[in-house]
Amino acid sequence: MVERMARFTVSVEVHAPAAEVWAALVDWRNHARWAPLTTVRLTTERMDGPGAGFVARSHLGPLGFDDPMTVVGWEPPEGERPGRCDIDKHGRVIRGRAWFRVLPLEAGRCRVDWSEDVTVVPHRLDRVTGALVAAVGRAGFGQALRKMAREVERRS
Repeated sequence: MVERMARFTVSVEVHAPAAEVWAALVDWRNHARWAPLTTVRLTTERMDGPGAGFVARSHLGPLGFDDPMTVVGWEPPEGERPGRCDIDKHGRVIRGRAWFRVLPLEAGRCRVDWSEDVTVVPHRLDRVTGALVAAVGRAGFGQALRKMAREVERRS
């Protein structure tokens, strides 16, 4: 059976240095402030680098699911070099991967590209849910990244 992954990418330009934006993005607890209907808890002592783990719980009232994740790639931005973080999503409901890049731009700005390539479990639901999950993900992460950008820009 061919899996129909939900794939999407969202980009936002931030008027703040790449290192500041990276620091905000990899403070996993911050995501609960930006992502609607989401709480985050850490599952490892360390927050940085490969092996860092956390669970995002998406919920609407009593309905919800856990989205456990582990960082598998970690390369912070440095100077003109973009940063990239790769995340393995290994939950009972959503599986796949997410990654984001922070690309330094001129004049102390940067661009964040957030991508996900996920599938819904059981996989037979992907035929029905793949496009919906991608659309909801694109809208939700777009909103969250814009909120993050405003927050970091105010501090910068």
